[in-house]
Amino acid sequence: MLFLLTGDVQIGKTRWLENLCAGLQAAGTCVVGVVAPGQWVPRPEGQPGGKHGFDGAGRFEKLGIDNVLLPQGKRIEFARRRDLAAKSKAFTEGTQAKAAKLGWAISDTAIAQVNAHFAALAKQAGITPADSGMPALPANETRLAPHAMLVVDELGRLELLHSCGLTNALAILDAGPTPQFPHAIAVVRETLLDEARRRFEPRWGKATVIGPDDAARNLVLETARAAGGAH
Repeated sequence: MLFLLTGDVQIGKTRWLENLCAGLQAAGTCVVGVVAPGQWVPRPEGQPGGKHGFDGAGRFEKLGIDNVLLPQGKRIEFARRRDLAAKSKAFTEGTQAKAAKLGWAISDTAIAQVNAHFAALAKQAGITPADSGMPALPANETRLAPHAMLVVDELGRLELLHSCGLTNALAILDAGPTPQFPHAIAVVRETLLDEARRRFEPRWGKATVIGPDDAARNLVLETARAAGGAH
C-alpha cells in the first residue's frame, strides 16, 4: 500500500513521521528511506510569529532542513533558507534548486548523497536505480530485513514536476510494491498530491491519503503488522 502523507506547511508532518517510524521499529518493522527534520531556533523576543509555528504558536523559525538516512541514522545538511544560504560560504546552492526556483536552497552534494542511499535500497529490492553508477554509502551494505517500510520525506517540485532531485526514490516508488518494500509512505504537499497520485497509482493502486493524526498512525501500524513486519 502507498500512503501519501500530506497537509499544510509546518503543521508537524515530519515530527509525526519520526514518531511513527519509532513506533514501527518498536513493533519489529524495518524502516528505511529518509526523513527531513527542520533546523529550528527560537524567535527573538518580540518578533512576530507566523500562522504556522513549530509548536503551533509561532515561537520558533525554520532555518534549514536536514535529511536523516534510515535505518543508519546518518544526518546530512540538505537545505537552507535562501537568504541564509546566500550569506554562507560553507553552503552552496545546487543547480537543480536554482533551475526550479525553489523557496529553499538545496545542495547538489546532499541530493547526491541521499540518492546514493536510495540507490543501495533499490538494488536490495531488485530495482535498477535511476543513476545505477552512483556509489552506494558503505553504511548501507548490511542486508535489510524483509517487509520493510519505505519512507520518503519529501517529494516536492524537483521530483514531481522536474524529474530530478531524489530520482532514486522515484525509481523505487515507480516500481510499485515489492517483496522487500510492500508498503511505502511519501510526504507530498497538497498542491502536488494529484501529480503524485497520477504518477504512482498505476503501479500501487489507489493511494491512501493520510494526515498526521492518531487514526493514520494506527492504520500504518496495522498495515505493517499484517505484512509480517512485527515479530
